[in-house]
Amino acid sequence: METKRPLVLADDEAVLDELLRLAAAAGCELHRAPDVAGVRAKWSTAPLVLLDETGAVRCAGAGLARRPGVLVVCPGDPPPEVWQAAVRAGAEHVLALPLAEDLLVNAFADVVEAPAHAVGRVLAVLGGRGGAGASVLAASVAHAVLRGGGRALLVDCDPLGGGLDLVLGAEGEAGLRWPELALASGRVSVASLRSALPGRRHGGGSLTVLSCDRDGPGPVAEAVAAVVEAGRRAGETVVCDLPRHLPEPACAALDRADLAVVVVPAEVRACAATKRVAERARERGVELHAVVRGPAPGGLSPEDVAAAAGVPLLNAMRPEPGLSRALERGRVPARPRGPLVATASAVLSALRSAGAERRP
Repeated sequence: METKRPLVLADDEAVLDELLRLAAAAGCELHRAPDVAGVRAKWSTAPLVLLDETGAVRCAGAGLARRPGVLVVCPGDPPPEVWQAAVRAGAEHVLALPLAEDLLVNAFADVVEAPAHAVGRVLAVLGGRGGAGASVLAASVAHAVLRGGGRALLVDCDPLGGGLDLVLGAEGEAGLRWPELALASGRVSVASLRSALPGRRHGGGSLTVLSCDRDGPGPVAEAVAAVVEAGRRAGETVVCDLPRHLPEPACAALDRADLAVVVVPAEVRACAATKRVAERARERGVELHAVVRGPAPGGLSPEDVAAAAGVPLLNAMRPEPGLSRALERGRVPARPRGPLVATASAVLSALRSAGAERRP
């Protein structure tokens, strides 16, 4: 789309050539404005504006409204007059070439990957105790996104969990798992993840699954961060299944979450265990919300469970009929009026609200 092309005003041919080269490396097309009038026509709609020193001076004198995403690019260390022009033009950054090449490639790639109509949100799901059902809820939320025609990225952050692909019945599907992905850090695109990982399609929706395996190492923190940020940039709903002891890779996802949910069985022991999990999460500045899962052998109400665990109640879930049998057959229950589907919908609704609050 025309409005997704970064806008360039640059008289310096060396700077312009470098911008064209770096944009091509990211698969991004640029729109070169011939003059300030051409800039004015696309100033408010361009996802990114790039100016050389002369372009910054000309825009500063044109009375254009302040906007985010304005970058001034210069060869070598910027002299004082470049900084002055950048300030007058309302630029966010002054970038010196060649040192800023990676930053510019990333900025161009963001324009290519990020849809204009969507904002990616990140959900972290963990259990208050072992076997609480966090993996099942995470898979159910991802399926809810798929059924609704959205795009979901389901990320397994628990190398001792046996593999999230087993919950989905996808253990035999072709595609990479964490041990084969060989991603340490840096930037990764969602397009490359979709092509390399197991996935499913339903109508206009898609679900991509990055699972741990039955053997081999789990992910490192930097790799989790790269995958989560890739999904967010592309406007996807990123659902992360975390172990409750919260090692560093899990914390990399938790730190980026718009909403964090802990699944708590309605039992006294689970309340005590969840309280410890919540304390660890709060050490990182994260506030958990509880999904209380029945049955309640001792008659505890969902409100009692959440209060005892010290976690705000988000939703109470009745027992799902036939859950164990469905999971043994590699199916996530999807009865339209079932407790699991209803809870997944409630979590998604809370996630959308939380994401809107954090990124207006």
